[in-house]
Amino acid sequence: MSKTALLFAGQGAQVVGMGKDFVERFPTARDWFGRADAALGYSLSAVCFEGPEAELTKTGHAQPGIYLVSWVALQLLKEAVPSLRFDATAGLSLGEFTALAAAGVLSFEDGLKVVRERGRFMQEACEVTQGGMAAIIGLDEAPTREVCSEAGVELANLNCPGQLVISGESGAIAKAVELAKVRGAKRALPLPVAGAYHSRLMASAQPKLEQVLGSVPINIPAVPVIANVTGQPHGVPSDIHRRMVEQVTSSVLWEASMRHLLAEGFTRFIELGPGTALTGFLRRIDRAAEVLNVADVASLEKTVQALRAV
Repeated sequence: MSKTALLFAGQGAQVVGMGKDFVERFPTARDWFGRADAALGYSLSAVCFEGPEAELTKTGHAQPGIYLVSWVALQLLKEAVPSLRFDATAGLSLGEFTALAAAGVLSFEDGLKVVRERGRFMQEACEVTQGGMAAIIGLDEAPTREVCSEAGVELANLNCPGQLVISGESGAIAKAVELAKVRGAKRALPLPVAGAYHSRLMASAQPKLEQVLGSVPINIPAVPVIANVTGQPHGVPSDIHRRMVEQVTSSVLWEASMRHLLAEGFTRFIELGPGTALTGFLRRIDRAAEVLNVADVASLEKTVQALRAV
């Protein structure tokens, strides 16, 4: 019997208009967006639907916005395919909180409020540091780690073969980009981000996030949730709390997470939320895996059709 994993988008996937066609088409989506606006005390819906892009890209809006759209995508899929069963969840960075909510670890509202605060804390860390990130394409992990060591930066994301992301102080990132090119990277390019996510420059966000997480109930997962920090399933609630605080400054072991699921016999993966970045990563990890996605009404309909055909 095939096993299905749900994958949830991370920051960077945001796009002005995300979720709007869901709300125009489905009363369920309208209800969830209304609940989110009420829980936050402002119209996150308006920021998602209308932007402007500079506003949506702010970490404090992008994180709850992506969480919300990803959650709604899942609810609409479950509504259209009541027989849908999933056996594990995973999410990239921010998306790990959506994965935890989908597995019943956090309530929808608690998860939304936590990611709103997480985004705010990370934005504050960005404002007191001079950090950046860069994508390193076509260079293996070992030489990339050498580049990081030499330049004084950190390996932030191990996404898939040939696609790594580094993080650190802006000047050090510029040095690392040049070193990576010399070492044979096909491309090494700075990313348009506000700061050095998943690096020590985010450390000031950790005690604040720890306090917020301590104020919400954390339940035992209904299905395994793969932790970014370890690439393995989360443990008991106290471990989940600790790992989600660690995640702010730790590397995202996405390729290892996917390889764990593949080794456990997972053959179908459904990406939920804006964009298709996780679909692209998985296809580079294992081209034989079935990957579906729900980002808007068109992709929802396509995925529903594929699931009903099984």
